[in-house]
Formats: sequence, C-alpha cells, structure tokens
Amino acid sequence: MAASLICNNTVSRVSSVLNRDVKQFGKKFMFDANEETCWNSDQGGCQWVILEFPQPVKATELRLQFQGGFSGKTSKLEGSAEEEDLKHILDFYPEDNNCLQISLHVPPILPFPIPDAPLVQRLKIVFENSADFFGRIIVYTLDILGEKIL
Repeated sequence: MAASLICNNTVSRVSSVLNRDVKQFGKKFMFDANEETCWNSDQGGCQWVILEFPQPVKATELRLQFQGGFSGKTSKLEGSAEEEDLKHILDFYPEDNNCLQISLHVPPILPFPIPDAPLVQRLKIVFENSADFFGRIIVYTLDILGEKIL
C-alpha cells in the first residue's frame, strides 16, 4: 500500500517565496498539515518544487491543494536517480480550485496518478504557468505517495 514518501529527511527547494518572507510563506508550510498555512511563490513564470528523498523511491501518486486563482495550469513532473539529469515523467493539468486534488478518489477529482512509476531519488514539480495573471502559485498541501526502496 502506498504511503507518504515525504519525511523529516526529505530536502525540499522552491523556485521563489513571496517577498522572500519564508517565515510566513515558506516551503515548509506545504508539509505541516495545517490548512491555514501555505507556500506562496513570488510572481514570475515557471514556478517549481524539488524534493530530494534520502533513499530511492517509487512514486505512484501526487497530491496537491492550491488556493483557487493561484493554481498551476499546465504542469509536469520530472525525476531522476541521485545526481542524474531530470527526465520527464508526467504532464498533468490541475483544476483551479481549493480542493485537495487526489488521483485515487472515485470518481477521480483530478486524474494524475503516476503510471509505471520509475525509481527516483529526486522529483521536480514544474508549474509551467499559473491561473494567476502574475504567475504566482499558492500550495497548501503537497504530498507524494508510493514505496520506499531499501
């Protein structure tokens, strides 16, 4: 059964933070399970999140919750084993709403399971454009489910 792959040893990086205010809008807020906190990117095209796992993983599902009006539109997932170059895994198209978008709902709220999940140690989620005119992205929840490979 798939479980969250994000743990205390997962290293995350983001493209930007609104006004560089990491105390209020930093990346850590995507993973704190608090519905009142979020990562808020600064304006600009092509925002992204990178996750580096402490061991190889097989990611099978992506879960995201945006603030409506500030969601990614055209998005993609890339991955690699350790220091290799990132390779394209999946294109996905989130909806512009406040719902937690999970691929396993029946019927699916948003169908972006990761088919034929490759073995990776690094994932990059790229929001190529945003529903916001200025390119800002606001993420309340981000989780990757799958299996840890020992």
